[in-house]
Amino acid sequence: MTFSYNGSKFHGYQIQNGLRTVQAEIEELLTKLNGMKKVKLIASGRTDALVHAYNQKAHFDFAKEINAEKVRKSLNKLLKGDIYIKSIESVNEKFSARHDVKEKTYEYKINVGEYNPIEADYAYQYCKQLNVSKMIDASKYLLGEHDFSSFVKKDSLKEDNIRNIYKINICLKDDIILINITGNGFLRYMVRNIVGTLIAVGENKLEPIKVKEILEKKDRIYAKKTAPACGLYLKEVRY
Repeated sequence: MTFSYNGSKFHGYQIQNGLRTVQAEIEELLTKLNGMKKVKLIASGRTDALVHAYNQKAHFDFAKEINAEKVRKSLNKLLKGDIYIKSIESVNEKFSARHDVKEKTYEYKINVGEYNPIEADYAYQYCKQLNVSKMIDASKYLLGEHDFSSFVKKDSLKEDNIRNIYKINICLKDDIILINITGNGFLRYMVRNIVGTLIAVGENKLEPIKVKEILEKKDRIYAKKTAPACGLYLKEVRY
């Protein structure tokens, strides 16, 4: 399944008791369509509260053969408009939307122009100019395989914090800075912590070479403030 959602309407992707989540809403409807036999939705990864997705991916198992297009249309009729199912297709039963991921791309949006209340839930309203050239220079130190412990929420560190960043693209378009980061996987808050540090570079508070030093420290206390969730989008997942 490929689907998009407006993260500002949810307390994240993953099911949480008493809170509205993306997983809970889709699972409830799939279970009804499956004759009330419980369906579990396994996503490529979870997104936090207020984080959006253009193309989240997930898999699920049904108890019977289905017409994928009919199920897609049925889901979109029943969903409340904050989630949209783009496509559903049959895959090999060994396929895992989570474990078979080859690379992901996240996009982060920063408004450096006039404050826009209409877009407040969809881009970080920084509303000041940033030195994009320096941000691009700093991002080059993050490319390749590294231990990204400096950019992970302290209580979310894993035994293995090594990830491979394939490319980072930063550009300014109509007062919006777009930061696209592609890698083989991401740790919790990793993208937002990277963006927060790049913003510090763009403010001329940090020289680009300092990003390399922060990376080498392998300690979250050296990276800068976490960028707000509202500007983050899961853009693409590739298998």
